[in-house]
Amino acid sequence: MLHVMKNSWALLLGMLLLMIGNGLQGSLLGVRGAEAGFSAGTMSIVMSGYFAGFLFASRTVPGMIRRVGHVRVFAALGSLISAALILFPALQDPIAWTLGRLVLGFCFCGVYVTAESWLNNAADNETRGQTLSAYMIVQMGGIIISQGLLVVPDASGFLLFVIPSVLVSISFAPILLSIQPTPAFESSKPMTLRELYGVSPLGMVGMFFLGGVFSAQFGMAAVYATEVGLKLSQISIFVASFYVGALVLQYPLGWISDRVDRRRLVMLVAAVGAVAAAVAAALGGSFTVLVASAFVIGGCSNPLYSLLIAYTNDFLQPEDMASASAGLLFVNGMGAIAGPLVIGWVMGVAGPSGFFVLILGLLTIIAVYALYRMTQRAAPSVGDTGAYAPVMPSSTQVAVEVAQEYFIDQQDEDAESPTP
Repeated sequence: MLHVMKNSWALLLGMLLLMIGNGLQGSLLGVRGAEAGFSAGTMSIVMSGYFAGFLFASRTVPGMIRRVGHVRVFAALGSLISAALILFPALQDPIAWTLGRLVLGFCFCGVYVTAESWLNNAADNETRGQTLSAYMIVQMGGIIISQGLLVVPDASGFLLFVIPSVLVSISFAPILLSIQPTPAFESSKPMTLRELYGVSPLGMVGMFFLGGVFSAQFGMAAVYATEVGLKLSQISIFVASFYVGALVLQYPLGWISDRVDRRRLVMLVAAVGAVAAAVAAALGGSFTVLVASAFVIGGCSNPLYSLLIAYTNDFLQPEDMASASAGLLFVNGMGAIAGPLVIGWVMGVAGPSGFFVLILGLLTIIAVYALYRMTQRAAPSVGDTGAYAPVMPSSTQVAVEVAQEYFIDQQDEDAESPTP
């Protein structure tokens, strides 16, 4: 790990600052929107803009990189991020905020794609696994750290928007000053939805509904916390709990997934997350219950992302996995766009508890559908299943493909090694 930090510290530091800036703006808008009198339904539209921009960028940014290069794309999108963050407090209008979130989603996806390409190029076969682990820790760590900045005093109303703008601007310096030449950028064409469903109905259906769960955590958690009257310090702890749970449980669940029928694990993990959401919906008046529930929900839902990708890959040849992953990420993005919109509507009808009610419903659908699929075809033997590649929903297709290739190679090497 020390070798990885020595070679990639600038890229990882830059990504950490980017994640802090991104994590802060999401929670900050949820809090400031309530202060500005925006309803949960209005904020759901604002928050969905980010995921629409992210999905659009995932399809268009690769072409931009091929035309003008990594450096220009990174610098241009980074500048737009800084400008958009500064404009939020100046333009307190739902339409302006929605457009701003759309721009942020597009730009953050673009800079993630670029940075992940550089990070992959900076690693070699011996360090790629450690580099991927460091990157995932940086992703989650940045979002967790960002929640602590919510409590910074902001008498002017602008300071908390200036902080992420400055962090994002600073993040470019270590990345741009330390980059090495990168190979030609390539991206995989997604499978058609019909082909993807034919390969793995559970993978496709599960990823769609999981997109709604993830967007609820990233987009609407602060809105919920504000509506139930939590203090800023409590909001920061509550939102951070989702990502602490994700960080803590990702690797243990991954270890288990390589040793059991993954459908059973998908069903169990989704069911546990649904129970936690039900507890929070029923006993949300207790802050301790909210934090514990958020930890469990985050710890269950985020690893489900990697689980569903790994399960789909169990029915594919290695050369088809990149295309399937691109398709799964597209489906997940569609669910992420719809998630805040539906949650906003449910919260408008049922009150703030609708936040957890919808998460309960989405995770229950995944659990029930996994149980149903277990009756439709036999599971591949554990010895024939592919490798579990731990990735976070905030990763782009670049990181997912690199992680898959690395862990497949590791699995092949383990299989070829002589038994002692």
